[in-house]
Amino acid sequence: MKKKMKRVFIWSGSAVALILIAAGAFTWYTYHSVKSTAAKMYEDLGPVKPVYVSKDTEVKKPAEPVKMKQLDPFTVLVLGVDQRAGDRGRSDTMIVLSVNPEKHNMLMFNIPRDTRTDIIGHHTVDKINHAYAFGGVQMSMATVENFLDYPIDYYVKVNMEGFARLIDLIGGVEVDNPFAFDYEGYSFKQGHLALNGAEALKYSRMRYDDPRGDFGRNSRQRDILQEIMNNAASVNNVVHLQSMLSELGDSVKTDVTFGEMKTFAADYRPQIKSIETVEIKGTGKIIDGIWYYLVDEKERARIHNELKAHMSKQTQLASK
Repeated sequence: MKKKMKRVFIWSGSAVALILIAAGAFTWYTYHSVKSTAAKMYEDLGPVKPVYVSKDTEVKKPAEPVKMKQLDPFTVLVLGVDQRAGDRGRSDTMIVLSVNPEKHNMLMFNIPRDTRTDIIGHHTVDKINHAYAFGGVQMSMATVENFLDYPIDYYVKVNMEGFARLIDLIGGVEVDNPFAFDYEGYSFKQGHLALNGAEALKYSRMRYDDPRGDFGRNSRQRDILQEIMNNAASVNNVVHLQSMLSELGDSVKTDVTFGEMKTFAADYRPQIKSIETVEIKGTGKIIDGIWYYLVDEKERARIHNELKAHMSKQTQLASK
């Protein structure tokens, strides 16, 4: 069921926080400083970027670049990556954003990490989050595009441990914990909690002891993101924007250029008034001893149509 939400998933916050901080930085800091940080974040997939052709003939092809000056809608794949030294890691979280300034909102949905699907380029059927381990951002994008039957325009990759440092820079977060639990050496009491970056990261990642599983984890992530957005926008934290940008430069990689960031901050952001989410429905099943989240073709078609409808411009809809 689709519903408007005031709070969104923490790792989609990598994209949202990037926009908010960049917008503030253009106001409070020098052009050169922001440009150098953006260059540090930039990582073009180049000629190895997957070329996807949708089965839906009405969906635009990736060969048609986003015309940001015309405020074209666009899609973003946000990858929250659990990356370690000497190990590429896996995408702990995969979130798709559809940004449509003409409709004054963003559409966002999480792809459950255990979703069983074809891993494009690896010729296997596996959990969707394994695509990153097998082939990095390129394989993740190709696999998500195939799963949704829809092209992805940009990506944002976030190192989760680095994002915890950003939480420390804004002075931590406060949450209301619905039940007490222990996770990886940390104890979280029921009730109101003040968390630093490391604690917030652990708090947001526990799922197996949550009676609601991934849904409970997502709720905790939304609480943390709300705090991040509130604190990042506060006057007291504006003076720390340069440090926050430096932290993002270390923790975030994206193929959004500096020029596109400027257009996004100046022209797109004022148009976005709300965020809508859809939930991908499925069922859990153990196959060959491994637990998967199964999404049938009918549900995949529904998500595809939701995404396609949100990306459509009003002028296109009026002509049909």
